[in-house]
Amino acid sequence: MRQLAITEVSSPPTALEKILDDLEAAWTDGLDEAIAKNSGTDYEGFKARYRDLPDQFILDIIDWDKVPVKDEKYRGPTDYQLEIAVQLPAQLRASVRGPHGLGKSALAAWLILWFALTRDGSDWKVVTTASAWRQLIKYLWPEVHKWSRYLLWDKIGREPFSENKELHSLKIKLKTGEAFAVASNKPETIEGAHADHILYIFDESKTIPDATWDSVEGALSTDTEVLFLCISTPGPPLGRFYDIQARKKGYHDWWVRHVKKQELFDAGRMRKDWAENRKIQWGARDDRYLNRVEGEFAANTESAIIPLYWVEMANERWYEKFENGGFGKTERISIDVGRTHDKTVWALRAGDDIADFVEKGHMDTTEIAGELKNELRADPNLDVIIDIIGMGVGVYDMCREEFPYRTYSFVASESTYFTDRTEKLKFNNTRSAAWWQLREMLNPIYNPTIALPPNDELIGELTTPTWRTMQGGRIQIETKEQIKKRIDRSTNFADTVVAAYWEGGIYGMEAA
Repeated sequence: MRQLAITEVSSPPTALEKILDDLEAAWTDGLDEAIAKNSGTDYEGFKARYRDLPDQFILDIIDWDKVPVKDEKYRGPTDYQLEIAVQLPAQLRASVRGPHGLGKSALAAWLILWFALTRDGSDWKVVTTASAWRQLIKYLWPEVHKWSRYLLWDKIGREPFSENKELHSLKIKLKTGEAFAVASNKPETIEGAHADHILYIFDESKTIPDATWDSVEGALSTDTEVLFLCISTPGPPLGRFYDIQARKKGYHDWWVRHVKKQELFDAGRMRKDWAENRKIQWGARDDRYLNRVEGEFAANTESAIIPLYWVEMANERWYEKFENGGFGKTERISIDVGRTHDKTVWALRAGDDIADFVEKGHMDTTEIAGELKNELRADPNLDVIIDIIGMGVGVYDMCREEFPYRTYSFVASESTYFTDRTEKLKFNNTRSAAWWQLREMLNPIYNPTIALPPNDELIGELTTPTWRTMQGGRIQIETKEQIKKRIDRSTNFADTVVAAYWEGGIYGMEAA
C-alpha cells in the first residue's frame, strides 16, 4: 500500500493533515474495490468477469471436486457442453439435438444459474419451458436446485440462495429479475416476458407447439439482450425444432449442433455395450434406436400404424396422471393368453387409460380362467375381453359359463363393418380395424386423452406393425407372424391394449 509522508504530532491534526488523511482513505478504499473486482471476490466483480463467459462460469464456479462421479476421468463438463455454452452468447440462438444421456438438463441448469447470477442488478428474466410439464418439474428444475448446491458462493461474492425466498421449486427470484417455468401450451405467458436481458430455455423441445416458438420472436426483434437455447432428443421429422435442425429456409440465423453417440462414448455418458444391445434389441432402423441412441430424427409415419412419438405422448399423459392421484378402478381386463413359450399378459383398463399390466408365467388355461373368475366375482362392474385365437378360447369358454354378460371375445380374423373417422376407410378384418381405431385414439390431430404405461415392450410392439392398402381399398395391418419374424417375439402387450379399446357395443362385438 502506498504511504503518504505525514509527520507525527501529538497535537490534533491540522486541516492539511486531515485532508491528506481523507485522501489516503478514499484512495485506499478505491484501490481495495478495484482489487476486489479484478480478483472476482465480490459480487460485482464476479458479474463483470463472467457475464459473457458461461463456459468459464461452469469451469470455475461449480465445485467439481464435490460433484459425485463414477469415474474420475469423467469429472467435469463435457467438451460439447462447454462448446454449446461458448456459442450461446456468441450466436444468440442455439439449437442442439443428441441421444439420451447427453446431459442437456444439467447444461440448461448451469446456464440458468449463470444468467441469473451475472444479470442480477439489471432487469432480467429466464423463461423455461418443455414439451411436457413433467420435464420441468421432474428433471430441469430439480437440476437447478442440485447444481445450486455445488456453486462456490465465496467466488460469487454473495450468500447462497435463500430457500423459499430466492430459490423456489420452479423459480429463482432475485433482486431485479426471476427465472421461472411456464407450460409450453400457453404461448401468451412466454410472449408476456419483457426485460432488458432475457434467456429462453426450451428443454425437450421436439414437440413444443409452433405458436410457442412464435411467441419468442417478438422479444428477439428488439435491441435488448435475448439468448435462446432449444435442446432435445429428436422426435418425428416435423415441427419447429426439426425445421431449425434441418436448416430449412428462414432458420439460417440459428447455430445448430448435433451431438453424436461417439461423443457420449468419449465423455463416459453412454456405454458402447448398451448402445450395441439396443441396436440388437430394437434394430438399427427402429425409431427408438435412431432417436435415443443415434440422436437422429425418425418417424415411420407413412408405413407404421402408430408412430413412436404418438406413443411417447401417451406415456407422458400416463406419467402425469400417475403423479397426480393415479388411476381409477379397473373396469376391464384385456388378456392375451400366451402359448408355451410366450407370456400371458393382462392389460388393466381404468376409464380411458391402461393403468398397468400384469404378466403371468406359464399357466394352463384352467388356472388363468380361475384367476379371471375370481376378479369378476370380486367386482360386479368389471368385464374381461379375451383374444380367443389359440389358447385363449379355452379361457373364454370357462369364463363365459359363469359370467356370460361380462365376458367378451376378440376375434382378430372376423370381418367387420368398422370404418375410420372419415367413414371412407374399410378394413380386411377385426384386427386391422382395432389397430386403426387405436391409431386414431392416439393421433395428435384428434386431441387424444388416453394414457399408456411407459413399458418398453409395449412401445416397441405398438410402433412395429406396418400397414398397406389392399386391392379394393381395404386396410390391412401386418400379420402377427410377419411381426414375430422381425422382432423375434409375439406382440402380447400391444395386442392386449388394442383389444382393451375395441368396444363391442359400438362396433358389433357381442358377449356370449
